[in-house]
Amino acid sequence: MDDAIARLYSAPPEEFIALRGEEIAKARQARDTARAAALAKLRKPTVAAWLVNRLAHERPDLVADLLALAEQLRAAQRELRGADLRELSVRRRETVTALAREAARLAGGARGNLPMTEVEATFAAALADAEVASAVREGRLTKALEYTGFGETPRPNLRLVQGTPEAEAAEPAEAAGSAKVTPIRSAPDATERERRAEARRREEERRAAEEEHARAVKQARRELMTALQVLADAENAKAEAERAVAAADKAIRQAEKRVKLAQDALSDLG
Repeated sequence: MDDAIARLYSAPPEEFIALRGEEIAKARQARDTARAAALAKLRKPTVAAWLVNRLAHERPDLVADLLALAEQLRAAQRELRGADLRELSVRRRETVTALAREAARLAGGARGNLPMTEVEATFAAALADAEVASAVREGRLTKALEYTGFGETPRPNLRLVQGTPEAEAAEPAEAAGSAKVTPIRSAPDATERERRAEARRREEERRAAEEEHARAVKQARRELMTALQVLADAENAKAEAERAVAAADKAIRQAEKRVKLAQDALSDLG
């Protein structure tokens, strides 16, 4: 079954329906109705999904590198390591671009107008989300994927809160012939009711305060990770701009030299 699925999702989308029909026919000939039914449920991939799937099947080494980088990114985000995050941000863009370029190469030069933006978005999503990364590794995507958040969503620490009222111990029944005597619990008086109500109110306030604190921490952590990413992107953009300015300055100096040489030559010709 795995070999059949790999064949279907590695082939160009326009061949998917025919190949699926062949595999279903083989399963029916083998009287494997379960396999035939499972194959019939497989959906034709989009061109972008096919490009990602083909890379996963033909270059699993590159996908393995992608998943390794994804784990490093998630670790840097969880531990808020800004320096590592900036370095990994550069590697992220380079890796996404390289994988998309290789996917286009595997598609062959005969195909034009490939949806490379969708392919790059899928690889970027794999770097940000572990489930997407697993789906990319399997090579069975039917659509391109996009991650609209940033990094991992911090999960709240959960704990079980149990009530702590003391259980009232039942008094032993006293035998009186064949009769059984059961103690009658008296209803709590006004003071006891007020004490219990106050205890419930304080417990509710404590829980509300804990929930509000957890929400604030979660929001602050998310904003910090976003700020770190923005800073990393800005620093990378600044470096690229500085390199572009240096190249432009060099081009200007070379052009000025050419102008000077041309002017001197013109002067000599008089």
